[in-house]
Amino acid sequence: MTAAAAADHPVRLRITDDLQRTRLTVFFRVLLAIPHFLWQALLGILAVVAIVVNWFATLIAGQSPEWSHAYLAGYLRYATHVSAYVFLLADPYPGFYLINLKEDYPIDVEIAAPEPQGRLTVAFRLILAIPAIIVTQILRNLSSVLAFFSWWIALFTARVPEGIRNFGAFALRYETQTYAYLGLLTARYPSFNVGVTS
Repeated sequence: MTAAAAADHPVRLRITDDLQRTRLTVFFRVLLAIPHFLWQALLGILAVVAIVVNWFATLIAGQSPEWSHAYLAGYLRYATHVSAYVFLLADPYPGFYLINLKEDYPIDVEIAAPEPQGRLTVAFRLILAIPAIIVTQILRNLSSVLAFFSWWIALFTARVPEGIRNFGAFALRYETQTYAYLGLLTARYPSFNVGVTS
């Protein structure tokens, strides 16, 4: 798949990060993220309900309703910001979804509007997503290990290595595309293509 094909994917990661990190917030990164973990878990309950409703609606109508697509896309953007912050892929403290989600976050996801989807693939979406979910978990575990090394480097240099950030962004993009596919935000399967928009 070419970079142009990656740009055509309905779920794209946008990176505007400058690799600079604030040592103090790096040191306390996980502690600072606790309010986001709690808020994300609370909103995640609503997201699960929205996914179930979205599944039935998409199965019947052949396309996600605008309201469920908007909520799930916003939740996925928020989860992407939180993950980027925790894994040191971005430095600014993320805004809270439904309160003050930042539009200019250094690692952000762009999700296309609802599109028609085949009812057969919608019916078996969970089964079809299993390979992508397994790959997502492998990539997330690798990102966790690299984030640990990145944490030490950022403490001493106030920067993260570009290669580690880029791998983390690749893993986060794949994860976001997987959850978008699973949540019926797109009919497109996650892509291994490394193309991102900057």
